[in-house]
Amino acid sequence: MSDIMGTAVVTGASGGIGAVYADRLAKRGYDLVLVARSSDKLASVAERISARTGRQVDVMPADLADPSDLARVEAFLRETPDVTLLVNNAGLGGVLTLLDSDVDEMTSLISLNVTALTRLTYAIVPQFVARGAGTIINIASIVAINPETLNGVYGGSKAFVLAFSQSLRHELAGTGVTVQVVLPGATATDFWAIAGRPVEHLPGAIVMSSEDLVDAALVGLDQGEFATIPPLQDGGLFDAYESARQAMIGKLSTANPAPRYRVAA
Repeated sequence: MSDIMGTAVVTGASGGIGAVYADRLAKRGYDLVLVARSSDKLASVAERISARTGRQVDVMPADLADPSDLARVEAFLRETPDVTLLVNNAGLGGVLTLLDSDVDEMTSLISLNVTALTRLTYAIVPQFVARGAGTIINIASIVAINPETLNGVYGGSKAFVLAFSQSLRHELAGTGVTVQVVLPGATATDFWAIAGRPVEHLPGAIVMSSEDLVDAALVGLDQGEFATIPPLQDGGLFDAYESARQAMIGKLSTANPAPRYRVAA
């Protein structure tokens, strides 16, 4: 494995955003370990990237919603000292309303989008902190701040990714560990077909290619950005959003209710 950039682990790497991350990171000099359910698709991606870049690309077929498979990937992260970057990209989407969606499917969504991402992060962070270096890229979504757009469980799961990343960044400040959270908008992947709404049914003007999404996200990483929203044309809007959130910190817990909630005599 690489003794320069180290090894990048990319989940959900059999296609779409994950496969593009794998390609771009290999071109940056990382060796790769690709994780996804489909061994055939993983092998195809690995062969293509290795042929193009000359990097070592290993595959780890695993269903991260399955506890035993997840434990296997966790163990790999804990026991492999040259992992320097983790892309938590694996996830499921949802577009149906609460009344039209199946609660068991939503529970599986939470297992992948929340539980797996959390456990993989817990597996790698101690090693990164001990080394004083390492990068975690968490793939969230614009629904993290706009949950009304799609299924509410999906939005809630991505809001967790954003909040978890914010806390992680705060806790790891000064340790040398980099945390980035990426909030894609509609992206041309099979996410939409799997969720029940093919991307071809969306207005072309709102759909970004996976390549553009990942390239933009990596520019944000290079610039030291914590939250990257590639489709947001006016970055000042998110800055204002974050400033408003920060302005409430320190004012959210007091002994007395606000005057607007006082009971009339």
